Amino acid sequence: MSIWELLLAFLVVLLMLVALLANVLVLMCFLYSADIRKQVPGLFILNLTFCNLLMAVSSMPLTLAGIIYKSQPAGDQVCHAVGFLETFLTTSSMLSMAALSIDRWIAVVFPLSYHSKMRYRDAALILSYTWLHSASFPIVAASLSWLGFHHLYASCTLCNKRPEDRTQFVIFTGVFHTLSFLLSLVVLCFTYLKVLKVARFHCKRIDVITMQTLVLLVDIHPSVRERCLEEQRRRRQRATKKISTFIGTFILCFAPYVITRLVELSSVVHINSHWGIISKCLAYSKAVSDPFVYSLLRHQYKKTWKDILNKILKRSSINSSALAGEPHSRNLPNLKKLPKAPKIHIPASGSD
Repeated sequence: MSIWELLLAFLVVLLMLVALLANVLVLMCFLYSADIRKQVPGLFILNLTFCNLLMAVSSMPLTLAGIIYKSQPAGDQVCHAVGFLETFLTTSSMLSMAALSIDRWIAVVFPLSYHSKMRYRDAALILSYTWLHSASFPIVAASLSWLGFHHLYASCTLCNKRPEDRTQFVIFTGVFHTLSFLLSLVVLCFTYLKVLKVARFHCKRIDVITMQTLVLLVDIHPSVRERCLEEQRRRRQRATKKISTFIGTFILCFAPYVITRLVELSSVVHINSHWGIISKCLAYSKAVSDPFVYSLLRHQYKKTWKDILNKILKRSSINSSALAGEPHSRNLPNLKKLPKAPKIHIPASGSD
């Protein structure tokens, strides 16, 4: 193996371990907190978490083996199954992010009617459409034998090995990425830009009230005034940073892989195998970033996993203190076996 292949193999191992740890932590928070389970977006986050976990235990290990052995790491049936699962999970992850953006859009733009427009039944219907949409493409690919080991990406994925099917495969690949990546990106941009517009409007209203208050408070200390102005700047930047993170991570992780898949269809451009694996690793990195972007960095999830950690540490400290006190208790005499002190009867005195 060359130094490049060693680095790529190490990168896949790192992505796999971090994805497993982070998504398991999200799943633990979901199971531990009743408040998180009550929230409607929790269904989309749960679906996204399961997609990331299955990706980390199915597609990533075979890609690692493909990088090491430079050939198909398993039998045809296993590779076809993993390719089917990889196509389904990638599409489901993209559509889950789009569903989360729709949920945020309804919550921010229509706050008074949110509970009537986004109920558990509505979320379940959206999730059912997501699964149906995601399963349709790998089913078509499996029926046309377009699943297999692709040497450019060292993974089991969409792959056409028959030259006579090239035109059909080009059309299928274009439609697939249009209705998965491009559709999700359009929904993300539309909904989050609407959310940003509302957030900026509220920030302006708060800024006007803050400035009016600072003008009226003539005797306010300069440090307090400066702190209020700094909070204004942070408030304006907070929504922009969050929305930029949602859209930016989606584009950064998926766009290189999608563009590479589309460019690959042209026989004019030659794609380096190392770049193919790097683009695949960038797509895998979405399974690492999703737990932090959508869950673990939020206040509710932070509080939940801190509670879980404190509970585990408290239980271990109680067990260790009990084990530490056990030898001392063995050295103590058994009080039940000691003879009882005789009762002394004091006769009543006549003078009393």
